Amino acid sequence: MKKRGLSLKTVLIIALLLCAGYAAYVFLVPAEPLVPYRDFYARVTSGGVDSVIMDKNEITFTYEENGAEVTAKTQNPHSATLEEDLLLKGIAVSQAADSDLFWTMLGDLIFYGVFLGILIFAYVKFIRPNRFRIVHKTGVTFDNIVGMDGLKRDMEQIVHMMRNPAEYAKKGLRLPKGILLEGGPGNGKTLFARALAGEAKVNFIPARATDFESFLIAVGPMKVKLLFAKARRQAPCIVFIDEFDGIGTKRNYSGSAIETENTRIVTALLNELDGFTTNDGVMVIAATNSRDALDEALIRPGRFDAKYTVPYPDFDTRAALAEMYMRGKNPTADCTPSALAKMLNGASCAQIESVLNRAPLIAAQAGREAFNLEDVRAAIKDGN
Repeated sequence: MKKRGLSLKTVLIIALLLCAGYAAYVFLVPAEPLVPYRDFYARVTSGGVDSVIMDKNEITFTYEENGAEVTAKTQNPHSATLEEDLLLKGIAVSQAADSDLFWTMLGDLIFYGVFLGILIFAYVKFIRPNRFRIVHKTGVTFDNIVGMDGLKRDMEQIVHMMRNPAEYAKKGLRLPKGILLEGGPGNGKTLFARALAGEAKVNFIPARATDFESFLIAVGPMKVKLLFAKARRQAPCIVFIDEFDGIGTKRNYSGSAIETENTRIVTALLNELDGFTTNDGVMVIAATNSRDALDEALIRPGRFDAKYTVPYPDFDTRAALAEMYMRGKNPTADCTPSALAKMLNGASCAQIESVLNRAPLIAAQAGREAFNLEDVRAAIKDGN
């Protein structure tokens, strides 16, 4: 059964009851009578006072009257000799607890509580390692990817190595530390990385460049260390970093805070990649739109051993994608996969999906149930 925390209404009711209880104590509990100081001193002189409690602004004393003990208060004159006189007369003297000390301690507790709360909030919001979730089964294989046949063939040996690491270790061969995927946006780099993890049947940890950003200095490098520590615990594992050029750009020693943080992140990545051993079972796949923007030390052989280009879909791939994205829709007879592949020359996989989702909407706005090539042209124009 799921536990539920206190609601705001319940907290407010408890606070009101506490305030009411304090008010009742202050106003309803009878206070000791306040007597003039001369009457107090007269009792002291006559020996009628049993005990005295010295407070900052008042004196509380007890005496017997008609066989009963009475407690009363009087003003504290702050006399330098009063306490000595009382002690000389055999009166028990004590000091009241300092209320200022209580409030000082309470203030300190509140301050440290708030400070600790801020630290916990910062950890949960900006540093927490659970930010990088583990996907045990991606549910995607190469069969789910249209095209990229050449890239799939290149990856077959890597998939075999991840499935059989001991076999290759006997031959002195190690798993590539990193694979760099370069290509235009929307061509399926993320999908391909998920498919590779699915084919190899290993854990998959997706991350983006924005996951390492923070307004706190040095948090980015810390997140890099947390990510790779988590990956090692989940080995065999693929770490996928999308928008890699967002954190792996060439280091610029200009001295600005942004460039300094970027340099630290790149350095942390270098240290983690160099820290891999043949038995770690961790491989990094990084996706970028611009390989030229990346730091050369980061993508050198030995760190990213394999570099592949994810191309824009060719004619056959565009036709296959068109056929797939038209399923469940109502195209006219002229909207053949071949005709659409010609019209969508140079489009990315994501653009093809977007156009073939937009075309039926354009047809519906015109009052037609089926979309035609003119609707597709209009959708292409809207997307540009």
